[in-house]
Amino acid sequence: MTGHDLLAVLGGVLIGALSGLMGIGGGTVYVPFLLVGFGASQQVAQGTSLFAIIPTAVSGAYAHDRAGHVVRGALGWMALGGLACAPVGALLAVHLPRDVLARLFGLFLLYSAYRMWPRGGSPGGRDVPGPGTRGEVPPRS
Repeated sequence: MTGHDLLAVLGGVLIGALSGLMGIGGGTVYVPFLLVGFGASQQVAQGTSLFAIIPTAVSGAYAHDRAGHVVRGALGWMALGGLACAPVGALLAVHLPRDVLARLFGLFLLYSAYRMWPRGGSPGGRDVPGPGTRGEVPPRS
């Protein structure tokens, strides 16, 4: 096992744990990890991340579903939209200049951090359905 192999395994372990803990598919962590840790181009980092996310997302989704933390009514629509538009996004990513793609990804990360940062008021926003509810997000109070 080479140093790069060990780094890849350790990165996968850490990113898998973070994905399950924070409910992310892993791309927000995998892409920077591949850029910094392996010197990959933005396109290679994103493409590799998409493949690496598959088992991470499946196992994390299964654990959250078992805990009753999945809004099943939205799954079909989300999957349909993702399947329809992911090839378009991938084609754009392949053809955009590396620096433009990297800046777009960075802006996405900054915007995500801004939206997720805790503010005054009720913590956590809308509740997620609890065990046994499996369906709809409760209405806002």
